Amino acid sequence: MRASDLMIRTTNEEDWREVRTLRLEMLRDTPLAYAETIEHALLVDETGWRLRAARGTTPGQTSVVAIDGQRWIGHMGGYIPDAATGPLLVGVYVTPDYRGETAGVTRLLLDEVEKWARRHSDTLRLEVHEANPRALRFYEKLGFTMTGRSREYELEPGGLELEMIKPLR
Repeated sequence: MRASDLMIRTTNEEDWREVRTLRLEMLRDTPLAYAETIEHALLVDETGWRLRAARGTTPGQTSVVAIDGQRWIGHMGGYIPDAATGPLLVGVYVTPDYRGETAGVTRLLLDEVEKWARRHSDTLRLEVHEANPRALRFYEKLGFTMTGRSREYELEPGGLELEMIKPLR
């Protein structure tokens, strides 16, 4: 697989089935990373999934996916919680057999989210659970640094969500 074989695009409402399938895969792979339980996601109805899929076309939000042929293999999203904090990167996922620098999926997804974020701010923020060292190292490699701010993680097992930021030059 080469990154040049992939399609990177934003989602739309009609993608709701694929968005649901990928989200459930995400939650099964790394439940700590998404502030949602698999049990909750399984209860979301079609209308809810359509709303989630439409984030790719909703002002102030983005939802970007990587597709290899018919297989959805990655996602990154962003939204603006408030004007003071600016764009927040969320829902970062690449299916295990497409991870790593060689595949390049993560960088392609992040490039798209950063293009969106630059229209709103000169920085991109994210929050990562303190017990997710793989993600912490990954974000540091991509140019994110710790801000020193954190908040309580609202689901079990608790802990802290650590804020990181990346300048968008």
